[in-house]
Formats: sequence, structure tokens, C-alpha cells
Amino acid sequence: MTYGDGRDGMYGWIWRHLPGTVWVKALVSLVLVLAVVYVLFQYVFPWAEPLLPFNDVTVDNQ
Repeated sequence: MTYGDGRDGMYGWIWRHLPGTVWVKALVSLVLVLAVVYVLFQYVFPWAEPLLPFNDVTVDNQ
């Protein structure tokens, strides 16, 4: 989204700073997204899981 005053947001800034043609930028963007997903699943989510209350479930026998 272009605003006319030069503010096109974070993704526009990233896209402009990636090297190469459109296809190279798309490939680099895909690799960056996959790298972020990998880091989240391998390091961030396992670290954060014990801090989250999802396993604190109480069920009464009725």
C-alpha cells in the first residue's frame, strides 16, 4: 500500500532493500519466511511453552 507521502510500511521497506529482480526478491522472501518459521518452532515455542497456562486444566468428575 502506498500512501503518497513515502510511507509504505515495513514490508515495502523490506522489499526495497532485498537484492535482485522480482523473482530473486520473491525467492529471498520465501527463504526468510521459512527461516523465521524454523526459528520459532525450534527455539521460541519450546522455550515459551512452560510459561503458557494451556496445560493447567481442571476437570471435575460429575
